[in-house]
Amino acid sequence: MTLLTAPTRTVSAGELSIAYLDEGDPHAEPVVLLHGFPYDVHSYDDVVPLLVEAGFRVLVPSLRGHGATRFLHAETPRSGQQAALGADLLAFLDALALEQPVLAGYDWGGRAACVVAALWPERVSGLVSVNGYLIQDIAASTTPLAPELEAGFWYFWYFATERGRAGLARDPRGVAEVIWRRNSPHWAFSAADLDRATEAFANPDYVDVVIHSYRHRLGLAAGASAFADLERRLAVLPSIPVPTITLDGTADGNFPATDGSQHDRFFTGPREHRQVDGAGHHLPAEAPHAFAEAVFDVAEPPGDGAGTP
Repeated sequence: MTLLTAPTRTVSAGELSIAYLDEGDPHAEPVVLLHGFPYDVHSYDDVVPLLVEAGFRVLVPSLRGHGATRFLHAETPRSGQQAALGADLLAFLDALALEQPVLAGYDWGGRAACVVAALWPERVSGLVSVNGYLIQDIAASTTPLAPELEAGFWYFWYFATERGRAGLARDPRGVAEVIWRRNSPHWAFSAADLDRATEAFANPDYVDVVIHSYRHRLGLAAGASAFADLERRLAVLPSIPVPTITLDGTADGNFPATDGSQHDRFFTGPREHRQVDGAGHHLPAEAPHAFAEAVFDVAEPPGDGAGTP
């Protein structure tokens, strides 16, 4: 594994000062890689070198509530709702003048990428999304899943309680470890891998953002007023028209791999769905070559002039 350094650059973007990694030629085609929960930028340790070697500029931001990313104002609600994640990503693209990057992610990061690709498709040249279409249907959040699937989402219900908030605050590493093992039963991560990610959970807003994210998606917490219009737009489950590759790991402990057809109606542009043998939910870390290959295949050729000025 090639270890990325912690993000050292920051940029003011929307509500946040976003910490990010920026690797490769600054004039090359940009790719923005987006991590999930409970993970951090090290999800892409082995993906970034592959993309840089292929001629891309690669940017990896820490999401709100993670790492060195900080809110600019104390009074801003510590929202973790999907509209906030999408707005953060759009603000990041604006702040760095990234005209039409490829967006690639999983879990929370994949959701942010789907939001931007659906609502602002002119800003995106291509999308790679693990587990397909990730915009949440909050109106359907009371519809139960099969019991074996519900069991994998134990933390949704845990975080809906004050006991869960206290548990996350007391032991974020322990919570992450249980989720990692369920999400990725074939991934032989080390204690050092977990320790490295846990450093990102020391963010002072981590607990508030995570708890709000899970309560909001279940309809148990109101969204921030600043994102009310965006949530209304997302409530209709807008389609994604940009070129897309979706990925499923065949060993994903929470999202069983499918042929992707259940999401066909949400993609109106060209789309290919791939299964990645043996990979779990943390797919970029478990199958970096397959993830990078998806980026290569959806991206415009490096050096064609569609990147940053």
